[in-house]
Amino acid sequence: MVGEHGAYWDAQAAGYDRATRWLESRLMTPARVWVAQRVRGDVLEVAAGTGANLPHYAASAASVTLTDGSAAMLALARRRADEVGVPVRAVQADAARLPWSDASFDSVVCTFALCCVPDEVAVLRELARVVRPDGRVLIADHVESSAAGWRVVQRVLDVLGRRHGEHHRRRPLLRLEEAGLEAVEAVASRHRLVEQVAARRSG
Repeated sequence: MVGEHGAYWDAQAAGYDRATRWLESRLMTPARVWVAQRVRGDVLEVAAGTGANLPHYAASAASVTLTDGSAAMLALARRRADEVGVPVRAVQADAARLPWSDASFDSVVCTFALCCVPDEVAVLRELARVVRPDGRVLIADHVESSAAGWRVVQRVLDVLGRRHGEHHRRRPLLRLEEAGLEAVEAVASRHRLVEQVAARRSG
């Protein structure tokens, strides 16, 4: 998400937490807590945004590395890390081309970001590549709803967000196999507006 997408999220960074406050408390925070309960060891968070996950998994991580394609988002994440007292290493990088060697992390986290990348499978493959064989890839995202009415709303949002590459009807759970991952846990909110997945490398 470096380049054009990074520039878009740079522009959104200052107002992002304010714009998502209503959704955060109702849908996003419960998903973040679910992910945080499964984090352990050396953690990489991909497309970390403003660092909203940090307060939830600070106590369970041995080390935390943050990456995002937006320099402005990453700066806000660093600030939040300082506020909650979590030492982090922050690296600007494209989620589809991560600058770490294979099997570098125990936990690889990606929340509310696969809806915004050009190629979700390419990113999932990178998450699978950098996680250790006994580690976990932990994902939460808004996905195609199980309710017809909400799917209509999501189709409209897809049209409105097309210019900026936002997608509201993806389901990473259904693309794991293509990326060399398999689910070990999956849960969803009411009407499946948000879905959380814990996965491991296949085989």
